[in-house]
Amino acid sequence: MTSELKSTSPRVVAMGGGHGLAATLTALRSITSEITAVVTVADNGGSSGRLREEFSIMPPGDLRMALAALCADDAWGRNWAEILQYRFTSEGEMNGHALGNLLLAALWDRDHDAVAGLDQVGALLKVIGRVLPMTAEPLDIEATFINNGHEIEAIGQVEVATTRGRLKELRMKPANPTTRPEVLAALRDADWITMGPGSWFSSVLPHLLVPSLQKAIIDSPAKKILLLNLDSNKDNLEIGEYAGYSPREHCEILVQYAPTLHFDVVVADSHLNGRDELKDFLAERKTAYLEADLRDASAAIHHDGGKLASAFSHIARELLV
Repeated sequence: MTSELKSTSPRVVAMGGGHGLAATLTALRSITSEITAVVTVADNGGSSGRLREEFSIMPPGDLRMALAALCADDAWGRNWAEILQYRFTSEGEMNGHALGNLLLAALWDRDHDAVAGLDQVGALLKVIGRVLPMTAEPLDIEATFINNGHEIEAIGQVEVATTRGRLKELRMKPANPTTRPEVLAALRDADWITMGPGSWFSSVLPHLLVPSLQKAIIDSPAKKILLLNLDSNKDNLEIGEYAGYSPREHCEILVQYAPTLHFDVVVADSHLNGRDELKDFLAERKTAYLEADLRDASAAIHHDGGKLASAFSHIARELLV
């Protein structure tokens, strides 16, 4: 990246978690080096859940994935990113643990400072930008769903992400956690804020359930970009929380939890159903709409980082000038 491009590159705060945030970060790094990833910290499953239960730390998995997505594009960075993502396979207690999760857990257990540990691993990988947890403490997410007229309580990120039914209420515990000051500073200074794609109830919406974080997002002068998930039609009901929700309904749920949050651009995949209803909804709110082929050919439910990069370049040139 030339010094001229760096001087005009947007300062971007990318919010989310999991594979969706990783794809966004992979795309953003092609247009800017000024990236702050703000990661959901409510995961209670797999390696992260086991480490969190044993050590009372942040769930490291989504933070690890964000670090790996932003690693330096050279032999050193790529090699360390691969090591960070390495997952043990055994018949014992190490089975399923990612090495990067263990590394972060060790730093946090020793130093009791989540951000310092992330910065230390970031320096090791020579990451582009910075990775931050969205709050100063780990969170728990709960939800109430309606299925065939019955209320179902889902406790924990895994349960919220996989419970069938229509969402009635989404809650965070504690209800008013502290947003990291580094996150608040990044939002104040941002040119762009991106949200999504990703698990809507357990990775995207949690950012809006933290009062101080929601206020900082809304108050930020940054242009705000929402990245919708790939189509969630009736053939994909096994995906859990996506089931039965149209693209417009995904946006309506965001409005429900943050009525005054305005997105300048909404980005959707060209294969989605319900585009007319979505475009009507966005037109009412004076939100620009960008549609493109964003699907990863090798993983049907994931976004392609290269295709997302092209979409971001178009946004920078044509929509947010």
